[in-house]
Amino acid sequence: MHTSRVARKLADGKQFYGMTTLGEKGQVVVPAEARTAMGLVRGDKLLVFGIGRDALAFSKIAGVEKLAARLAKRLKTIREIVEKSRRK
Repeated sequence: MHTSRVARKLADGKQFYGMTTLGEKGQVVVPAEARTAMGLVRGDKLLVFGIGRDALAFSKIAGVEKLAARLAKRLKTIREIVEKSRRK
């Protein structure tokens, strides 16, 4: 597997970390700069999302769990806002 080293900041504050090649077993190497920036270590679990037919996005499970916990704490407020918006 091969990765290129082209970490670059984009205009919208996001990062572009280069290119990687899909290995024989379907594995992908996450570029070192991306692993460092995201605090990824061996054994971390990642969720894989398909974006259309041509793109994938990875997210640390821990990050999604934190988001879900925050949303769960605010669920009552979120439901009230949704109900109010439906009445209008």
